Amino acid sequence: MTKKSPKKAKTRRQQLTGRKPSAKGAKGIKVKPERGPVAKFFYWSAVAVIWGLILLVPVVLYYGHDLPDISDIKTDSGRSTIIVMDRDGERLATYGDVFGEWLTFEEFPVEVVQAVIATEDRRFFEHSGLDLRGLARAVVRNIVEKDLVEGGSTITQQLAKNLFLSADRTLKRKIQELLLSFWLEINFTKDEILTLYLNRVYFGSGAFGLDAASRTIFGHTARDLSLTEAAMLAGVLKGPALYSPLRDTERSYRRTEEVLDNMVEVGFISAETSDAAKRDNLYIVDPATGGDVRYFTDWIAEQIPDLIGQTKEPVVVYTTLIQKMQNMATGAIGQVLSREGGKHNAGQAALISMDTDGAVRALVGGRDYNQSQFNRAVQARRQPGSAFKYFVYLAALEQGASPDMMMRDSPVILQNWEPKNYTGEYLGRIDLKTAFAKSINTVAVKLAERTDRANVTQMARRLGITTPMTSEPSLSLGTSEVSLMELTASYGAIPNQGNIVKPYGIVEIQNSRGQILYRHMPGPPAPVLAPDVVAQMDEMLKTVVSEGTARQAQMTFPVGGKTGTTQDNKDAVFIGYGLDMINGVWVGNDDATPMKSVTGGGMPARIWKNFMYRVSLGRNDATLETPNVRPREKPGQ
Repeated sequence: MTKKSPKKAKTRRQQLTGRKPSAKGAKGIKVKPERGPVAKFFYWSAVAVIWGLILLVPVVLYYGHDLPDISDIKTDSGRSTIIVMDRDGERLATYGDVFGEWLTFEEFPVEVVQAVIATEDRRFFEHSGLDLRGLARAVVRNIVEKDLVEGGSTITQQLAKNLFLSADRTLKRKIQELLLSFWLEINFTKDEILTLYLNRVYFGSGAFGLDAASRTIFGHTARDLSLTEAAMLAGVLKGPALYSPLRDTERSYRRTEEVLDNMVEVGFISAETSDAAKRDNLYIVDPATGGDVRYFTDWIAEQIPDLIGQTKEPVVVYTTLIQKMQNMATGAIGQVLSREGGKHNAGQAALISMDTDGAVRALVGGRDYNQSQFNRAVQARRQPGSAFKYFVYLAALEQGASPDMMMRDSPVILQNWEPKNYTGEYLGRIDLKTAFAKSINTVAVKLAERTDRANVTQMARRLGITTPMTSEPSLSLGTSEVSLMELTASYGAIPNQGNIVKPYGIVEIQNSRGQILYRHMPGPPAPVLAPDVVAQMDEMLKTVVSEGTARQAQMTFPVGGKTGTTQDNKDAVFIGYGLDMINGVWVGNDDATPMKSVTGGGMPARIWKNFMYRVSLGRNDATLETPNVRPREKPGQ
């Protein structure tokens, strides 16, 4: 081999390293030159990678030692039969898995694959299980929208979670999900992963897999899905409880249009094709239902995987529901809506009733389950209006205010916003108890500013409100959306002596052999309000019913509560308590169109009273259309 000259060696070294060779000092000692910025970057990047790998090994070993068995990935599995019982052990409903044919990748209509890719994971064929670009895009969009509008999970991650893991939102579960995702990507092709996903994913109504969903919803095999049908099923994946056409057809169609827009954006279909698909009216199977009790049992069934994970054996779920009270709630809503809904343009209502410990005794999610399975008591997020003032006044009382404290009902302008009272009048100096009873807007806004809006938000969070809340001055008037379930439970802290009320419906879950898989453990009382604050608020809430906006909810026994009405009468609520129960009622329209002269003290209060009247007499045929007279007992009884 020919020996290179020093000069050539120098030149080659310079080409490889990008810098001059090391110089020697006077005594022949090599002097290490300082690295340039590019060299430093690569050096420290290499160091970071090496240390990252060193630290990653124990993490993988720790979280990977108890990964679930993945040897039977291609065997059919899913949820088992679920039998839901009421408080007395009577059967309410039965849920079971529905499986169709196992389709190969070639048997899936192209439109299905395109719709799922465009909506769930646009870079599915490019990433290796974790899509950092898609995750970053989702984070940015959620920050911009100030809400969780887009997820960052890939189809591979969703498959790993649905097949092997529970729905627990823990660090361990997320790391295991990631490890399983990489395992899937290494051992299966993209076509095989998509095949497993579409044959296993849950579409709601007990249907697992695309073919089962197609047969359940459209009445035919998935091989014959049209573009619109494919887009509708792809849209369901975001949330079967919300977007299934068997639950809410209108919402499902809106979601279908979003999927079609996604397909246009990606380039799978043209805008003209999308427009034609949007005009397509689909045949949707009329679901076999078991009455309005299904609003409650659906809510129960959706909680089971979170409590016991996926199980392959039948389970029996014992719940808190009292069927007699459920029938009374359904009857109360039906009577008032039938009598008043038409003239007031009020199409829907919801009612939830719970004990002071949070046990849900009755739950009606809408006017008719057969027409719409969307649960307005649990899933809907609507503005509570003045019912949110409850948190404003609680925060003020906690800071030392009292029901007798005087404030001025007068015009106020904050950030170019001027709230008005419902009557359009101002009462001048007024005490807080009267302002609360009459639901004076200006006083509530001033009190929130004086108390600090951050403290109001903190109070709502402390009492169980989890939905996002605005930081604008309008916060005090209930412009942030909440669920009826959470709002009702938050009022329970008053009759529950200042302890938080956490709603629950499941008492116990057993397998077919009688082994207990889950049992509700209430734990010790958790105080969230001081006794003096509870006493003051109890007085104020009872004044709302006796002298204020909720006079139509008056009963022959002590009752406390608060009304709420949103702008343009789009939502009306009444939350009240009595007889060791807390009940919440909402009235409105699904499309948020205004009602005619409906306030929280009107139809919601009358539904609430109708229900409580039936409960107090123990008779569902005791309606407010008949005289309010208790039946006499026979002499000697």
